[in-house]
Amino acid sequence: MTFKEQIQQDLDTVFLNLDEFAELRRVEGKQIPVVVDNNQLVKLKQGQILGLVEADMLLMGKQEDFPADMEPGRLLNVDGREMIVTNSGTDMGLIEVALRQNRTG
Repeated sequence: MTFKEQIQQDLDTVFLNLDEFAELRRVEGKQIPVVVDNNQLVKLKQGQILGLVEADMLLMGKQEDFPADMEPGRLLNVDGREMIVTNSGTDMGLIEVALRQNRTG
């Protein structure tokens, strides 16, 4: 097994395992396993990175489970709430998406 294959297997069997770290959330109408890591978000906010300072939630999941266009400003429906992508990044099949509540008025 190659290193990349091992990483992909670990995503499913450990990190995104519903009995370990992940939970099911509805993203764009599809139930997917994600990790909500607001503790990591607090740490990242301390670095004052643009887009993360405004974020209310940090989701991590398989890149293939999320829409292709995850650019800042995009609306993303999470559990029936429209949220705004403030920042996103991918690494070895995992996507990390910082989201902000869509506040009006």
